[in-house]
Amino acid sequence: MKKLRKKRNKMKTHKGSAKVFKKRQSGSVKMTRQGVNHNTGKNSAKRSRQKRKGSSLHNSDYKRIKDLI
Repeated sequence: MKKLRKKRNKMKTHKGSAKVFKKRQSGSVKMTRQGVNHNTGKNSAKRSRQKRKGSSLHNSDYKRIKDLI
């Protein structure tokens, strides 16, 4: 007689986090900066340029966020 294995529930993706964090091929996490989607007319050009460039997630934060994405 075959032994039945119990199915494990999958974790759902946290959609708010998935829109901000992307996994790179190397395994590190890239994140976009806040405040770049709308209402950007009030920002200076320098600030807009700086926000266009993303940033990497710190290793201590990676442990918390890896399950969400």
